[in-house]
Amino acid sequence: MDPAKIRNFSIIAHIDHGKSTLADRILELTGAVAKRDMMEQLLDNLQVERERGITVKARSVALTWKGHTFNLIDTPGHVDFSYEVSRSLAACEGALLVVDATQGVEAQTLSNAYLAINNDLAIIPVINKIDLPGAEVERVKEQIEAVVGIPAADALEVSAKSGLGVEALLDAVIERIPAPKGGPGEPARALIFDSWYDPYRGVAMLVRVMNGALRKGMKAKFFSAHEVEEVERLGIFTPREEEVEVLGAGEVGFVNAGLKEIGLAKVGDTITDADAPAAEALPGFEEMKPMVFAGFYPTDTEEYEKLRTSLEKLHLNDASFHYVPESSTALGFGFRCGFLGLLHMEIIQERLENEFDASLITTAPSVEYRVYLTPDRHELISNPSLIPDEQKLHKIEEPFMDVTLFTPAEFVGDILKLCQTRRGEQKKMEFLPNQKVLLVYRLPLAEIIMDFYDRLKTLSRGYASMDYSLAGFEGSQLIKLNILVNDQPVDAFSTIVHRDRAYTKGRKILEKLRKNIPRQMFEVILQAAVGSRIIARDRIAPMRKNVLAKCYGGDITRKRKLLEKQKEGKKRMKQLGRVEIPQEAFLGVLKIDDD
Repeated sequence: MDPAKIRNFSIIAHIDHGKSTLADRILELTGAVAKRDMMEQLLDNLQVERERGITVKARSVALTWKGHTFNLIDTPGHVDFSYEVSRSLAACEGALLVVDATQGVEAQTLSNAYLAINNDLAIIPVINKIDLPGAEVERVKEQIEAVVGIPAADALEVSAKSGLGVEALLDAVIERIPAPKGGPGEPARALIFDSWYDPYRGVAMLVRVMNGALRKGMKAKFFSAHEVEEVERLGIFTPREEEVEVLGAGEVGFVNAGLKEIGLAKVGDTITDADAPAAEALPGFEEMKPMVFAGFYPTDTEEYEKLRTSLEKLHLNDASFHYVPESSTALGFGFRCGFLGLLHMEIIQERLENEFDASLITTAPSVEYRVYLTPDRHELISNPSLIPDEQKLHKIEEPFMDVTLFTPAEFVGDILKLCQTRRGEQKKMEFLPNQKVLLVYRLPLAEIIMDFYDRLKTLSRGYASMDYSLAGFEGSQLIKLNILVNDQPVDAFSTIVHRDRAYTKGRKILEKLRKNIPRQMFEVILQAAVGSRIIARDRIAPMRKNVLAKCYGGDITRKRKLLEKQKEGKKRMKQLGRVEIPQEAFLGVLKIDDD
């Protein structure tokens, strides 16, 4: 195929600004899908994508328009998947930056635009939903120029729902987005920007050929995995699978090369010809590292093997989450799982429950701490229960994030207060046109992952938006808080907190446990401890049998004997008895409000 007739582009937008709807209209107009087969979110295959109205997995589709071939690469929109988005954008020469005409520029609009700019893409601003009564097209153009910093005078005005202006948008793709530059005579290099597991054919990879060509039967070398495999199958999505013999320079398609482990086909890796290899890999490859960690335990201990099998199958289709077996004295055997972010964790949990019928107890999400035992030796620990007590530590460092917030000016006061209570440090505050404010804060990741986003939406009545990126590790006044039930530490409730908040956090956990643990025949003592020091205490009163019910008369010493006997029995019971902590107690601790 003549590279001059190819256009590779992606659609980037904030959540709910109409990215998937615009992709549907493009598929419809280019004739890729017949009207009778058309449905909403056509490129979203997963049940969770359709239920939530978001894109989780990247997809590509080859389209034909006025003698040109368009490769549309649909990317995830959430900040958790920003690395995958950056690799998908690296496979393109241009991007459609979609902005809602009623909402204007949001946090992820800015973040995704910067990703596109960093990849030297031609950006076409597209203002969507112009047919809604609240649309303010000129105001949004001003915002794009003021905030994103790209010209918006010639921004395209469309309604993805009705199809208005979409034909002009497709013509603009031909005119404004450059053709691929790769030469067909150079050594083969192809970028992997997504992969999944096919139970019949092994690992399948979505690739963009940058130089040279991939041919059926050639020996493919993977730079990062150091593997050499034969290319068994090549093809493109139209959106149906269509096999081809060759993928040339500038083309986008899928490759099956006999890989059996999805971990070998890493997003961002480079494929080359093993017989005539390229000198170096394509730039930008990084190992995807989990940011948020949580324990997954089966509600019934007999379902441990079922959970293991479910995680193995899910991992085949999503190599970006990690899991290792662990055990807890309170919850039994389970798995410590690592995720790209909190949304990624929720998606994995939903898929386990919906697709594999798993019943789970999930521990409170935590982050990975850099724990220094001596000034020059540290370990990375994600499970708070494994972190040594304060006396054995030199210091603890935690991950900090640069958080970008967009909000209407009327909510700034409440949002500043929220960031302050979450140990935030203000870096920037800028007043934008049309009563919008841009805030940049440095916040600990541990303060963001619990309920920061929910609080932000509540305080701003849903109008504020946020985006974040890793800024690095910094030392903090952190200590390990242990929870004891009848003098026995419950590792599932261990948490890392800032020294100033240890008492408040411990007090709230104890209150939740007192409400959720049922009364026993003996007294249950609840304690919050830092090292060997008890900082908070609560109790669950025992159920009491009236042993004096049949004692109608006689000397008072007889009643005292019965009461003393009962007291001794309860002491003995307390020594031998084991407190069963119900699932509601673990869920209750998850919902604790820190503010």
